[in-house]
Amino acid sequence: MILGAVLAGGQSSRFGSDKALAEFRGHTLLAHAVDTLSGWCEHVIVVGRETAPAPTLPDWPRAGMGPLGGIAAALHHARDEGYEFLLTCGVDSLDLPENLLELLTPAPAFVAAQPIIGLWPSTIVGTVEDILHAEGSHSLKRLTAAIGARAVTGVADPANINTQADLAALERRLSD
Repeated sequence: MILGAVLAGGQSSRFGSDKALAEFRGHTLLAHAVDTLSGWCEHVIVVGRETAPAPTLPDWPRAGMGPLGGIAAALHHARDEGYEFLLTCGVDSLDLPENLLELLTPAPAFVAAQPIIGLWPSTIVGTVEDILHAEGSHSLKRLTAAIGARAVTGVADPANINTQADLAALERRLSD
């Protein structure tokens, strides 16, 4: 079983407003991300915010730990609820390929262009905890190195919406 998790705890500082609530084709980016993961996962959660179109969890061990804090919270939930894998993406993951799960299998694996998009075995929760409790970087790069995750290349660059201009550019690109 696969648990899906939309990582939505970012500050959206470059976007200028709450990026998760920005509209794209009549729906919020957050709603699009939840819908996208629903196609591959038995259940989807949103990590890092209190209100969402799916059940929510706070980052672990606390807010402000970056994407790894969101992954840690989701991995704890996955392990406790009996999920074997966790599929993660950000709120701006709009144009993921239909064969994403196939590309990320076997886990652990992540999209090289956007490591936040990944398939993680729930058994790595202890490694994530160790990284978050240690001094130094709390980066996804550190996690992927520690667990020997495979970087998947050749995936069309997924959306990476950091500004209003990025959102407008994506709209134009997907309309062509």
